Amino acid sequence: MSDEELNVEAEQLRQFIEKIERLEEEKSEIATLIRDVYAEAKAGGFDPKVMRQVIRQRKMDQREVDEEETLLHLYKRALGMVV
Repeated sequence: MSDEELNVEAEQLRQFIEKIERLEEEKSEIATLIRDVYAEAKAGGFDPKVMRQVIRQRKMDQREVDEEETLLHLYKRALGMVV
């Protein structure tokens, strides 16, 4: 591999690394903003744990949600948690 080829590859690698670093920084900033929103919701009387579950389920299709809820009910019934 020639010096010129190595320089081109090194430059491309540097660009990828710097782009990933910028994205990681943005991801960290967004995570902080999300934590702030959950804290604000909690201060307003909402339960962040339940909110996270709702958000997770909204990403699922309805069939998956129904299956999860059916299994949860079945497990609770088996443990005597549901009358």
